[in-house]
Amino acid sequence: MSPAYFALVMATGFVSVAALLAGMRWIALALLAVNAVAYPVLWLLTVMRALRYGDRVVADLTDHQRGPGFFTAVASTCVLGAQTLLIMETWRIALAFWILGIVLWVLLTYGIFTALIVKQQKPSLGEGITGAWLLAVVATQSVAVLGALIAAHIAQPYRLEMNFVALSMWLWGGMLYIWMISLIFYRYTFFSFSPADLAPPYWINMGAMAISTLGGSLLILNSADAPFLLSLLPFIKGFTVFYWATGTWWIPMLIVLATWRYAYRRFPLSYDPLYWGAVFPLAVYTVATFRMAEALQLEFLYPIPRVFVFIALSAWLLTFTALLRQLIARARSLAARGFS
Repeated sequence: MSPAYFALVMATGFVSVAALLAGMRWIALALLAVNAVAYPVLWLLTVMRALRYGDRVVADLTDHQRGPGFFTAVASTCVLGAQTLLIMETWRIALAFWILGIVLWVLLTYGIFTALIVKQQKPSLGEGITGAWLLAVVATQSVAVLGALIAAHIAQPYRLEMNFVALSMWLWGGMLYIWMISLIFYRYTFFSFSPADLAPPYWINMGAMAISTLGGSLLILNSADAPFLLSLLPFIKGFTVFYWATGTWWIPMLIVLATWRYAYRRFPLSYDPLYWGAVFPLAVYTVATFRMAEALQLEFLYPIPRVFVFIALSAWLLTFTALLRQLIARARSLAARGFS
């Protein structure tokens, strides 16, 4: 079981919110139902794996390539909280998810990075760094996003405090992205690059910027209720557009690299749980553009998310269909073994 399997919940949650913002509430509700099943099932499987194969889980946590995948547990928790808040309008449930997300963020951030720092045997930069490292940024920004959403639904003085926590996490996530993308881009351009190296989590290059854009947009919308946000408004607006522009720049680049991987180098296309890490950025970019257009009153941007919502829905449907086909194939294989 991949540590990054919680990306399924991340992707489903943001596709659901994108559908809600596009006026497709019935799709949003259906995807909320999917997440209501997927999230506890994934936690059950994770706990079972930890109890039965504890040594492998520890090895994954201290692995440079697989370790960052655990950050999807943080992001999925906060995304499900945001999904619940926006669709069902239940901020108390969302608050419970936010608290759990913060606890997971603290444990995983300091646990994983401490383990990787003190580890004696380490891979080279070319072998160790992947786009999955940016899941740490996504996890941080997901805490900021849910905190900002909840802040808009609660009374003072807690509203002020939650906005401050959201702002702090938003700023930290942005700094973390700058650190990590520098190493990733260096690895792109100065190390040999094969089709196998272009795993789907490289789409997180764009997704991390998109969720940062979303966080900034929500802080702008919340600024009327927080004086310190009002004083920082030009800074927040500037960085929000900066994040959106950077994420937008990545989209053509990633399409070109994907074409090179599958069309030119003919890399086999088959289901991998890591593909949820490619669906998620498409969905969060859609939501982020909706919210930024609202926060900055940029009406001319609305056609972009109205197109991207269908791209995100199509990508989710293809990936979910591939997942179901794999599960059915495995069930048949197990049944055949049982009868033989």
